[in-house]
Amino acid sequence: MERDNVWTTYNEENLAELAQIMKSYKVCLDAGKTERECVSLAISMAEGEGYENIENVIADGRQLVPGDKVYAVCMDKTLALFQIGEEPLEKGMNILGAHVDSPRIDVKQNPLYENTDLAYLDTHYYGGLKKYQWVTLPVAIHGVVVKKDGTKVNVTVGEAASDPVFCITDLLPHLAAKQMEKTAAKVIEGEGLDLLIGSRPIEEVVDGDEDKKATVLNNVKMLLKENYDIEEEDFVSAELEIVPAGRARD
Repeated sequence: MERDNVWTTYNEENLAELAQIMKSYKVCLDAGKTERECVSLAISMAEGEGYENIENVIADGRQLVPGDKVYAVCMDKTLALFQIGEEPLEKGMNILGAHVDSPRIDVKQNPLYENTDLAYLDTHYYGGLKKYQWVTLPVAIHGVVVKKDGTKVNVTVGEAASDPVFCITDLLPHLAAKQMEKTAAKVIEGEGLDLLIGSRPIEEVVDGDEDKKATVLNNVKMLLKENYDIEEEDFVSAELEIVPAGRARD
C-alpha cells in the first residue's frame, strides 16, 4: 500500500499554518520543561483566551453563567479549565483530559555530597527515560525552593548564556571496555545519574571554622548562599528537576 508523503499534500496556506503551530510548540517546549512551568504557561495562555481564576469569582461572590470561562489550580502542578454551558450540569459534561508529567531526573531531599574531589547532587530518575541518553546532554536545573522562612524561590540554572551548564559524567571510551559489553538498559545505571555540580575547592578558611575547610562541597555551599541565598537545609523543602538544557530548534 502506497501512501503520499504528507508534505506533498500541503498548499501554501497549510504550510503557513504549520509554521505557526511549530513556532508555538517550540515556545511550549522551552517554557514548559517541568509540570509547574507547563501549568504556569497554560494559565497565561488561558487568561489570554478570557479564562479567569475561579478563586476570584468565589471571592467576589459572583454566580457563574453560561459562557463563563474559569480555571482552578492545585498545588501549582494541576490545572482544570471550565467553560460553562447552556444545559444544567445534571445533564452531563464534556471532559478532555491530558497530562504534562514527563521523564526527568529529580534531586533528592538531602542531595549534596563529595566524592574524589568532585561535588554532586544525589538524584533519582522519574518516568521511562533512556538513562544512557542523559550522559550525552548538557542539562539544567529547574524547580522551586521553599526556604526556612517560608519564602519560595523559583530556580532556573543552566539556560542563560551566562549560566554554568551541568552534566552527568560517563566513562572515557578507553576506560569503558566492561561498560560497552552491557545492554542499553544497563550501560548506565540509575545510580549513575548523579549530577556533577562542582570541582573547585573553596579558596580560604574563614576564621578558623572547621566547617570551612578547603573542600569542593563547601565551595558549592558558599556559591549557593552567595548567588541564590539557599542553604543546604533548604533542599529538604525543594522540588528541583534536572532537564535538558537549551532551546528547541528546527
